Amino acid sequence: MNLLLLEEADFIAADRVILRDRRLRHMQEVQRVEVGDTLRVGRIDGLLGQAEVLRLEPREAELQVSLHSAPPAKLPLTLILAVPRPKMLRRVFQTMATMGVPRLILVNSYRVEKSFWQTPFLQPASIRENLILGLEQARDSVLPEVLIEKRFKPFVEDRLPAIAQDTLGLTGHPGDFPACPRAVSGPVTLAIGPEGGWIPYEVELLGKAGLQPVQLGERILRVETAVTALLARLF
Repeated sequence: MNLLLLEEADFIAADRVILRDRRLRHMQEVQRVEVGDTLRVGRIDGLLGQAEVLRLEPREAELQVSLHSAPPAKLPLTLILAVPRPKMLRRVFQTMATMGVPRLILVNSYRVEKSFWQTPFLQPASIRENLILGLEQARDSVLPEVLIEKRFKPFVEDRLPAIAQDTLGLTGHPGDFPACPRAVSGPVTLAIGPEGGWIPYEVELLGKAGLQPVQLGERILRVETAVTALLARLF
């Protein structure tokens, strides 16, 4: 945990918080803080700063907080992702939050198994928990927006063109396509499919909405690897 993120409910005054959950355990067991120590903190969807430990007991800690710095800038990106297998989904949420993705849209695909949509990791509380873990890693405080679109065709035909308008629209897909561009300067809308890739019909539909296919080479990557590789190449 590189940043202690504070919830609204933690505040007992404008500059005081009480912690009693996993953050307290992390302070005690990993950081081994003592009264008087200073920690990096951030208010969720707010500023970053420091907090001094005023009181430390087995079941709660009281901190005095000073918030004064803006969080790091987000990437100029909307990421569209075919829902990956549940075990990978948690890591993807954490990775995209760590890398500064401001908006994630989860979509269906022909190669997405129906059971993937039943995972508890798609529940709002679980999504938020994993986004927070990613923000803590990156020292960021602003939660990304996560949207779920279960119907691929209506989303791509009816809503995606407006999302992709005035952006560089790209579809990550293996095959005989141009290489993914490097170090772009403007906003990007990027779609990444399942590990087997989009089916041709989906690639065609995404193209009509303004997202042109690009590739990273002959190797087929895991979704979490493809997300990291494409974002690193683009930005």
